[in-house]
Amino acid sequence: MRMEYVEAVLDVVALIPAGAAVAYGDVAELLGSGGARQVGSVMSHHGSAVPWWRVLKASGDAPPGHEREALALYLLEGTPLLGSYAEYLRTGEGRWRVDLMAARWAPSDGEFDLIDAVAERLERTLRKLSAPDDEMTV
Repeated sequence: MRMEYVEAVLDVVALIPAGAAVAYGDVAELLGSGGARQVGSVMSHHGSAVPWWRVLKASGDAPPGHEREALALYLLEGTPLLGSYAEYLRTGEGRWRVDLMAARWAPSDGEFDLIDAVAERLERTLRKLSAPDDEMTV
């Protein structure tokens, strides 16, 4: 995976505010590049420096293997949840998930401007990288 794409995904994820969440596919859509699997791969390999818990499967399930840590962060941030998370905290049993319908991030105009700048930078970089050598010497 190109580092330019990794950086663009991480730049977008860093903008997601506390208490909000998005699906992997939402990040790809905001960037206008890649898909849910590519974003998931970026997050699993490079996402530890950004609020990784705010990017989820479309089902609202927390990143696998990080459920307990993510749940503590969701509760701290006031992220809307569904299911028996209190039972999960007490016993490790019970199913819960983020209420993605209620928690889905709706970027402000200013945030959209930042996202657009990231997406345009990614597009320019990818276009340069895919251009034939003779076009790059102009």
